Amino acid sequence: VTTQGPQKFDPTLQKPIVDSVTASKPAAMLIAPTDVTAMQAPLEQAAKAGIKVVLVDTTVNDPSFAVSQISSDNVGGGGAAFDAIKAAKPGGGKVLVISTDPGVSTVDARIKGFEEAAAKDPTFKYLGVQYSHNDPATAANLVSSALQKDPDIVGIFATNLFSAEGSATGVRQAGAKDVTIVGFDAGPNQIKALEEGTVQALVAQQPSTIGSDGIEQADAALTGKTVNPKIQTGFTIITKDN
Repeated sequence: VTTQGPQKFDPTLQKPIVDSVTASKPAAMLIAPTDVTAMQAPLEQAAKAGIKVVLVDTTVNDPSFAVSQISSDNVGGGGAAFDAIKAAKPGGGKVLVISTDPGVSTVDARIKGFEEAAAKDPTFKYLGVQYSHNDPATAANLVSSALQKDPDIVGIFATNLFSAEGSATGVRQAGAKDVTIVGFDAGPNQIKALEEGTVQALVAQQPSTIGSDGIEQADAALTGKTVNPKIQTGFTIITKDN
């Protein structure tokens, strides 16, 4: 197994790597596509070249070329993030989503789950989603500006690691004392923020399981065993208490 990846989650950086890997014709490729549209054609080309393509974590608009897809229940995770805010703020109030970029399948699904849950509860006012381009500093600035405009925001859902990291910084910079931040993913910085109380809950995925399932499905495709075309892994809500 060889591992390659761009420095940023960006299709313009990922596509040349995929094209190069396709030209080298490995038996199988596990990939987290960086955009649902931009990575469609490059990955179709890989599959046409005879490479067994396994989509891990993220996907594309038409994944029919892939032998298997493995990802978290991202819609369910987004709904769980809203439930975590609701548990912390039972009185309701204004809530905001900080995400990466539109067109990334996983975060789009998390937003959908959050929005669907928020729409069912009239005690909460959904302020919409703002995009940080996967940059913690940009997320921090967005949150600081949002709190200047709406100082009564009670909850922020940050859809990935960098969004959560930046949101916590933005709340600190704004001097806000009573904002519940729920992040998706559980990187070391986020666990630290949880322990310090700047983030109140995390929706933790099972990335190791996604990776090992991906290898197993690639192996099955290469050896004629039964392939599971779609696997959904679980998530856990982590709080300071648990």
